[in-house]
Amino acid sequence: MNKDTVKGEWKQLSGKIKQKWGELTDDDLKQAEGNQEHLLGKLQEKYGLAKEKAKEQLKDLGFH
Repeated sequence: MNKDTVKGEWKQLSGKIKQKWGELTDDDLKQAEGNQEHLLGKLQEKYGLAKEKAKEQLKDLGFH
């Protein structure tokens, strides 16, 4: 998979993430850009989700 494909997929996924978790800012998503651990940390911080619950919800959105 090339770099442009990954960026395109991240754009689509970040849109879904922002719809589900509106408190995440564009900066939060830019910092996470494909980094699951960073994104999980933000979800835990802003929504109080347990790591496993956040991971499960991300997987449901298509984040691997």
